[in-house]
Amino acid sequence: MTLFIRDVPQRERPRERFLREGPKALSNQELLALLLRTGTKQYSALHVASELLAGYTTLTHLSEASLEEVQHIPGIGVAKAIELMAAIEFGRRLQREQRGDKTIITSPEDAVEVVADDLKGLQQEHFVALYLNTKNHVIKQKTVFIGSLNASIVHPREVFKEALRTSSAAVICLHNHPSGDPSPSTEDISVTKRLDEAGKILGITLLDHIVVGENCFISLKERGFLTM
Repeated sequence: MTLFIRDVPQRERPRERFLREGPKALSNQELLALLLRTGTKQYSALHVASELLAGYTTLTHLSEASLEEVQHIPGIGVAKAIELMAAIEFGRRLQREQRGDKTIITSPEDAVEVVADDLKGLQQEHFVALYLNTKNHVIKQKTVFIGSLNASIVHPREVFKEALRTSSAAVICLHNHPSGDPSPSTEDISVTKRLDEAGKILGITLLDHIVVGENCFISLKERGFLTM
């Protein structure tokens, strides 16, 4: 039997409980129902939220779902799927901003931890730059480009333009290998050397270029492809 919002006592409806008790008092189902706002003729927002949570074992799994996968849940069309994915991405960016304000990079592991959530499960290569101040404090994170790594595409000006704008002292570059194997390719090494040379000219240190795979990574600095 489907439970509709109108069947819930007004005092116990998600919106009213939110106003009275705050967001922390609401269950995941209730918060999702608020994001979805409305249900359909057949399903209430609470029912759709319940089905959505039943389809994914954790909120992390839900956050990793694609736009198309979310639409497999009855009651979620393109518009609701977009709104839900937008809310998830907004939360992810907020978390990244808060984490960046506190993060000091002291090792390749630290750098990978900053971008791990963003690179997980991607089907294309994403080239990301972390911009650091003189204390190796993360100033900004930026996805420089998306696509297969190529020295002619990953131009140093695109990487270091933001470094100059933010007065960064150093840069760490990372990109993922969708295959899961982080072994650096010839292009990875070529791009690394080109960025290293450009950084030396500009006086901005390329601290590392890290290739991220499936629960593993390889630091090209540790492999000897960067000279300090």
